[in-house]
Amino acid sequence: MTGTLFLIPVPLGPTAPQESLPAYVLATVKPLAYFVVEQAKTARAFLKAVGTDTPLQELQLEELNEHTKADALDQLLTPLRNGHDIGLLSEAGCPAVADPGANLVALAQQENIRVVPLIGPSSLLLALMASGLNGQRFAFQGYLPAKEAERTKSLRDLESESRKRQQTQLFIETPYRNKAMFDGILQACQPTTRLTVATDLTLKSESVLTRTIAQWKKQTPPDIERRPTVFLLLA
Repeated sequence: MTGTLFLIPVPLGPTAPQESLPAYVLATVKPLAYFVVEQAKTARAFLKAVGTDTPLQELQLEELNEHTKADALDQLLTPLRNGHDIGLLSEAGCPAVADPGANLVALAQQENIRVVPLIGPSSLLLALMASGLNGQRFAFQGYLPAKEAERTKSLRDLESESRKRQQTQLFIETPYRNKAMFDGILQACQPTTRLTVATDLTLKSESVLTRTIAQWKKQTPPDIERRPTVFLLLA
């Protein structure tokens, strides 16, 4: 029999796992000895905080990130094929959502390997919950283009789609480009479009603010530079 692939959420910032993960999730992690992680160093810090039955130095950690080649995915499933359970971790939040772990999950599904998602913080859903925007119809767009002209066109297209479908559009940016994204949204979108800026979710510095573009232009810009942020808009 094959093992089970557990999708293990990770806190969204520097907090103890016990503060944002249910007890049953922590209990599921403890006996695992095999993990696929985005970055080994940060994964070890998380696993140390959780506490594992296997000594930390004896855990089997394999990395899966943007540098992993497609032909290397198959071997990551070897422990599962041999009957061992594996825990899949992302750097923060839920694995396989805006995360390279999705490729491993797809491969496991193709082989009829059991995949079990565990409960934990998702910045996208938390931001949507607190935004006051349409939670019945929404779409996550990932990262928008970094170049200004392409980003402006993408924002206007998303705004048009949002207006047409009454659909909330969610997207993210590399933290050091957050200010450029915020400024770009104010320039590209219509005054009545609502924009939510959700920053440092689940942390003590958390901030979730929804304003129209016109209102945002009249107030002090939010302090979001180099801080994890989700942007949501509804036209």
